[in-house]
Amino acid sequence: MAVKSSKVAKKATARPSTAKKSAAAPNPTAARRKSPAAAAKPVLLSGGNPQIAKGYGDAPIRAYIEAMPGWKRDVGHRLDALIERTIPGVSKAVKWNSPMYGVEGQGWFLGIHCFTKYIKVAFFRGTSLRPIPPGASKSQDTRYLDIREDEPLDEAQFASWVKQASQLPGERM
Repeated sequence: MAVKSSKVAKKATARPSTAKKSAAAPNPTAARRKSPAAAAKPVLLSGGNPQIAKGYGDAPIRAYIEAMPGWKRDVGHRLDALIERTIPGVSKAVKWNSPMYGVEGQGWFLGIHCFTKYIKVAFFRGTSLRPIPPGASKSQDTRYLDIREDEPLDEAQFASWVKQASQLPGERM
């Protein structure tokens, strides 16, 4: 007869049998699962940008906007409504944790991203817009509009840029 080492013997006695498990014993996989409320609440990445799963259509955009922190949520709703009114039937998606707007078959013309103190709107063919949006970019064609809490948004100018941008070839992403 072989003699078991003390470590093996302890492991064998420490392991409960399946027949003796109590109904109240926690399920280790259940502890790792998130509750529906926790699963529904997105993580905010650096700068307060919501982490939303990639997706197409209105639902991921709505989820992103609802997860935007503080004053940015109201601005997100305003921007989305302005874009929809200006471009009926606009294509929408969340890619790279940013809402994207485009025209079917033409690509994406605009993206939105949250930062700590502002919302950045990227016009991917911004240098072709008149007047050119104020924020420069490392990308030759892209221009930005930074929206801050204490600064009013010129909705007429924004809508004009959206209309112009939607008529240009978009980015294929």
